Amino acid sequence: MTKGIARRTNLSIASVGILTFVGILVETSMNVTFPTLMKIFAEPLGTVQWLTTGYLLMVTLVMGTTAFLLKRFKKRNLFLFSIGISTLGIICCLTAPNFWVLMLGRLFQASGTGISTPLMFSIIFSEIPREHWGTYSGIAAMLISLAPALGPTYGGIMNHYFSWRTIFSFALLLVLVSLLIGILNIRDNEKQQHNKFDTWGFLTLSFFLILLEFGIQQLSKNYLYAITLLFFGIISLVLFIRHEKNSTDSQQLINPLVFKNKYLMFRLFNYFVLQLINISMSFIIPVFSENILQANSLIAGLVLLPGSLLGSLTAPLAGKWYDQVGAKKPLLTSNCLIIAGMLLFTLSINDLNIWLIGLFFIVTRLGFNAGFGNTMSDASKAVPLTQKADQNSLFSMSQQYAGSIGTAIMAAIISLQGTGINNTKNSILSGTQLGFGLLLIFGIAALICTLTLSKKDQQNKFNK
Repeated sequence: MTKGIARRTNLSIASVGILTFVGILVETSMNVTFPTLMKIFAEPLGTVQWLTTGYLLMVTLVMGTTAFLLKRFKKRNLFLFSIGISTLGIICCLTAPNFWVLMLGRLFQASGTGISTPLMFSIIFSEIPREHWGTYSGIAAMLISLAPALGPTYGGIMNHYFSWRTIFSFALLLVLVSLLIGILNIRDNEKQQHNKFDTWGFLTLSFFLILLEFGIQQLSKNYLYAITLLFFGIISLVLFIRHEKNSTDSQQLINPLVFKNKYLMFRLFNYFVLQLINISMSFIIPVFSENILQANSLIAGLVLLPGSLLGSLTAPLAGKWYDQVGAKKPLLTSNCLIIAGMLLFTLSINDLNIWLIGLFFIVTRLGFNAGFGNTMSDASKAVPLTQKADQNSLFSMSQQYAGSIGTAIMAAIISLQGTGINNTKNSILSGTQLGFGLLLIFGIAALICTLTLSKKDQQNKFNK
C-alpha cells in the first residue's frame, strides 16, 4: 500500500475487497458445476444457467440503488448488511435441498456483492488522496479481475475432488475474515442525506435492463418475441429518462447531470467495452476449446489462467503509471492491446491451438488491466463531490451488466450460426469468429472514444 495512508483505511478497503472477491469468485466457479447440478436437481441447462444470469442481473439491479444507499446510510451499516445477506446466501446454497433454494441463495449473494463493490470504490474515492486514486483503483481492479481468473479452476477442483457445496464452505470462511477486519476498521460517513428512494425510477430502469437481457437471449430463438421485448425495453428506458429529468435532486435514482458530462460518458463507454470484452472472452474461449479443439473442461479453464493472473498482477502497476503520467498513455495502451488481441484471434481462427489462445489472451488481458481501473479513476476526477455516489453506482452497475450482455450476445451469435444438431461444430467455429470480429469492432470504438476527447476536455475535468 502507499505510504502516508492510514492503516485503518487500507484495512477497510481490504475487508470490502475480500467480500467483493468472494462474490465474483463464486459466480465464475459455479459455471463449471452446471453439468453436475443438472444431474443432481434434474433441471435442464436453460434453468441451471440462471444461477449465473440471474446472479448478474440481481447484482446489476442492486448496484442501481447504491447511489441512494451510499448517500442515505452509513458505510459501516452497509458493510454489515452486505456481510449478513451474503452469509445468508451462502448458508442457503450450502444446505440447498433443491435447485430453487440454491437459486434463492445465489440471489442473496448477488445482493451482497451489489453493495460491496460500489462500497469499495466509495471508500477509495472518499478516504484516499486524489493523487493515489490510480494506484488504489488498480488494486481494486486486480481483485475484480483476479476472481474470475481463479473461479473456473477453483470450482473445477472443488467439484471434481470434493463436492460443489465445498465452493461455498471456503467462501463462508473468507466472508468471516472480511467481517472481522471490517468491523474493526470501517468508519462511518461524516454525513448522510435523508432522501426518499426513487421507486418509479428503479422500476423503469430494472424493466429496461431485464427486457434488454431477455431480448438479446431470444434473438437466436424467436425474432418476433425478441423484438417485442427490446421494444418495451426501449420504452422503459424512455420512461426512466423522462422521470429522472422531472424529479427533484433529492428523489433521483441517478443524477441526470452525470449523463450530460461528456468526459464521464466517454470514459463510461470505454469501461463498459473493456468489461464486455473481458467476460465475453471468458465465455467464448472455453466453448471453442472444448468443442473445436476437443480439450477437457480443466484445460479449457486453465488456458485463461496465465493471462488472467499476469493481467491482474499488473493492474496496480498500471494504476501507479496513471498516477505518474495521467490518463492518455495508459488508456491508449489499453485500447491498442485490446485491438491487437482481438485482431490476432479473428485472423487466426483456423490455426488456433491451446498455446496460441493462451498467448493471445495474455495480450488481451494486459490491455484490459492497463485500462480498467484507470478508466474509473480518471472518470472520478470529472465529477464534483456531490455526484461521486452517482458516478460510482453507474460504473459499478455497467461493469456487471456488461458481463451479462456480453455473454448473451456471444451465445446468441453462436446459436444463430447453427442449422441443426450435426452442424454444432461449424456453428461454434463460425460463431466464434464472428464473436471475435464483433469484439474487435467494440475495441476500435473504445479507442475512438479515447482519442476523441480533446485537450480542453482533459483540462476541464480537473476544474470539478
